[in-house]
Amino acid sequence: MINKDRLWDHLQQLSAIGRDREEGGVTRLSFTPEERAAKDLVARFMKEAGLSVREDEVGNLIGRKEGKNSDAPVVLTGSHLDSVPNGGDFDGPLGVLAGVEALHAMREHGVETEHPIEVIAFTDEEGTRFGYGMIGSRGIAGLLKPEELLATDRDGISIAEAMRQSGLDPEQIGKAARRPGSVKAYVELHIEQGKVLESRNLPVGVVSGIAGPLWVKFVLEGEAGHAGTTPMPMRHDALAAASEIILCIEREAARTGNAVGTVGKLQLSPGGVNVIPGRVEFTMDLRDVNEAVRDQVEERILREARAICERRGIRLQVENMQRIAPAACSPMVQEAIKEAIAAEGLEVFTLPSGAGHDGMQLTGLCPVGMIFARSKDGISHNPAEFTSKEDCATAANVLYRTLLNLARKE
Repeated sequence: MINKDRLWDHLQQLSAIGRDREEGGVTRLSFTPEERAAKDLVARFMKEAGLSVREDEVGNLIGRKEGKNSDAPVVLTGSHLDSVPNGGDFDGPLGVLAGVEALHAMREHGVETEHPIEVIAFTDEEGTRFGYGMIGSRGIAGLLKPEELLATDRDGISIAEAMRQSGLDPEQIGKAARRPGSVKAYVELHIEQGKVLESRNLPVGVVSGIAGPLWVKFVLEGEAGHAGTTPMPMRHDALAAASEIILCIEREAARTGNAVGTVGKLQLSPGGVNVIPGRVEFTMDLRDVNEAVRDQVEERILREARAICERRGIRLQVENMQRIAPAACSPMVQEAIKEAIAAEGLEVFTLPSGAGHDGMQLTGLCPVGMIFARSKDGISHNPAEFTSKEDCATAANVLYRTLLNLARKE
């Protein structure tokens, strides 16, 4: 149905924008010349597909295919064009370009739908530049607040200032919000960024839900001392206590089957080879698609952490850094995706998303669903990120069928 050569060629053209010739990865941060060039290229692809093209008040690039009923709620698809520093070619772009390709193929085949369909390249999903992501999807969902545009990059430039430099008016962001009832559904194609599909030798999967990240900082204060003269029973080693807690995080997350727990940052002091660590700080990233399960895991970890520190004579402080609710995918959209996968003659397999996506912001606006495409070796946010031409085409065909399922029906 879709033209896999055209889709692959579009992916290759886009991957050249922001390419680092030495490290090999792609860097396209929001409101930069690289992002502008990417949007201009994709806008050209949209126009070639026969779509009407515009950008909204937060910079989302939107290509629209009209339906038989132009007033019917629109079916949305898309992803993002921005990247992490030295990232890969497929995280985000595959979803945008597969959406464009699906609508291009519909035009070539003379396919009409009852509902309009729009492909969106969301502004700044990654949050790399300002430490605040999903700007475009928050804007469409009506969740973006003026005070949040005060976040700055490392050069002190705020989101609002960067928007002005790009020709946008930050005072108009409210106009990007879609009114209730105006969107029938949102479906996003994205690379899995994991190894589950590859382990099962499947090109695509249905996403059951998007895990919500909970970030916590632990601060442990013990007593620094000489490594040679302090007997083991007399020590208050903050790192030894932290090590027990870290193993507890691993153990408790693994018990659930779906939760994941990660300690990604750790600092200790004084930091001498012959000094007992007196202070340790580390972070915990805890995720699950089920908020109640995630919070129960957190409770068990905190309870055990307090017991460990009390037993070792360590003072413990816990700071909540971020708590985002998981987003369950709509049964209606999941069913449309499952029908599309079965129509392609493929096994239907459901899995959760551990990474965050723009759809998390849209659950209050419309039913949301996701299609995952197989990632080679599970690598993402890395120049080695790769999804084969055949898998890209298979996933795009599933998206094509899914959009028809959603846009043809009342």
